[in-house]
Amino acid sequence: MSGYIRICEVEKYYGNANNVTKAIDRVSFEVDRGEFVGVMGPSGSGKTTLLNLLATIDRVTAGHIYYGDTDITELSEDALSEFRKDNLGFVFQDYNLLDTLTIEENIVLALTLQAKSREEIVEACEQILSLLQIGDIRDKFPYQVSGGQKQRCACGRAMVNHPRLLLADEPTGALDSRSAQTLLETFTDLNRQMEATILMVTHDAFSASYCGRILFLQDGKIFHELVRGTKSRRVFLQEILDVLSLTGGALSDER
Repeated sequence: MSGYIRICEVEKYYGNANNVTKAIDRVSFEVDRGEFVGVMGPSGSGKTTLLNLLATIDRVTAGHIYYGDTDITELSEDALSEFRKDNLGFVFQDYNLLDTLTIEENIVLALTLQAKSREEIVEACEQILSLLQIGDIRDKFPYQVSGGQKQRCACGRAMVNHPRLLLADEPTGALDSRSAQTLLETFTDLNRQMEATILMVTHDAFSASYCGRILFLQDGKIFHELVRGTKSRRVFLQEILDVLSLTGGALSDER
């Protein structure tokens, strides 16, 4: 389904009349259903701002963002809150889990708040725990498990409600190499098995090599795009590194 999510001539400015910063400069692109898209760029390129606009955390200065037929730039704050709850999932660098809840309780919290039936909650939770291979820690608390396990729990919490878009902001930033690789393989599984549509902001070429397509930002504009297609991840990684070497972006060797 082409145009599942459409970003149309989006601009974002910060500051006042005397000191204006253009964070996003007339950016347009589409994300199809089931795509795994990466956003890369040097510090200050606008990638986190773009994620925040898609996440409804921030509002555009100009332009439009469509999720299907819904233009989120026209929604009220209350409508945005409902849209966010029903359509978006989030995975952050620092997990954002509730320490007083078990791994299982963290995952099903969103379903509980939506007044789902017990049968629906149990079925959805079992599917996620199995897919993410964290059923053996379901009764543990976040402080009792590793960083990688916390982040897989965060993925489960984000996906249990089958959101329209999963947004990940530097999700491997706090993980060691092995845990990062496991998490990225988890994203791949979510993308393939649950047909999750994922947009991941990252500075790390190794992480980006798991994506199917990468948008490169510089000075608030998309200046390059790479599509993996049938290439191996190793070949795709080298292409990413080649682009980053031209832009001063952070580099990462394969782990």
